[in-house]
Amino acid sequence: MEEELRASLAARLGRPPRIAGVDEVGRGAWAGPVVVCAAVTDLSPPPELPGRGGRTVALTDSKLLTHAHREGFAAVLPGWLAGHALGAASPGEIDEAGMTEALRRAAVRALEALPEPPDVVILDGGHDFLRGPWRVRCEVKADQRSVTVAAASVLAKVHRDGLMAGLDAEFPGYGFADSAGYPSPAHQRFLEEHGPTPHHRLSWSYLDDLPRWRHLKRHRDPLAGEGQLSLL
Repeated sequence: MEEELRASLAARLGRPPRIAGVDEVGRGAWAGPVVVCAAVTDLSPPPELPGRGGRTVALTDSKLLTHAHREGFAAVLPGWLAGHALGAASPGEIDEAGMTEALRRAAVRALEALPEPPDVVILDGGHDFLRGPWRVRCEVKADQRSVTVAAASVLAKVHRDGLMAGLDAEFPGYGFADSAGYPSPAHQRFLEEHGPTPHHRLSWSYLDDLPRWRHLKRHRDPLAGEGQLSLL
């Protein structure tokens, strides 16, 4: 995708375009922030990692990589990228404004933290939740077709996994180090017994199934955010 955009934009700009790939992690979790990474390529070949039998492992969607390969790429990607930055929206912001607005805030924070503004942003998915001022190209499964989106997906996931692992010591039993706040069986069992932590999203529907803790549920003001994205 970067090659396609370079071919279409370089002549107009009079220089190679600055292309930022944006991806998020944590959208469907019950606890923890949603984290967005913006990664900018210098259009050089992306790094590869050594694999088994003399093969190499290519950069791709973080969900298709092993934990070890995600960690390996996270170590080398900052040296390859022309720039990258992370942004996050807290569980409280998600409860207050909804997931679409929380994603927008996190993405804007990441994009505004880049060393230079990008000429075009590639978003994974079919919905432009940024709403300007950037030129945006939405692409379903961009994390498998765009090296910058793949890089963003890896860096966002490794960063968020580290944050959630750090919460595990403070709130043992919820399995944050293993589930990263997603509804694993261990997480669900402990949540039912001990209730949500300050890092849980209290507007989520899981509280409807927890009679002891249902009174904690927050109901979002429908005017606080715009149309919501699916959590799946």
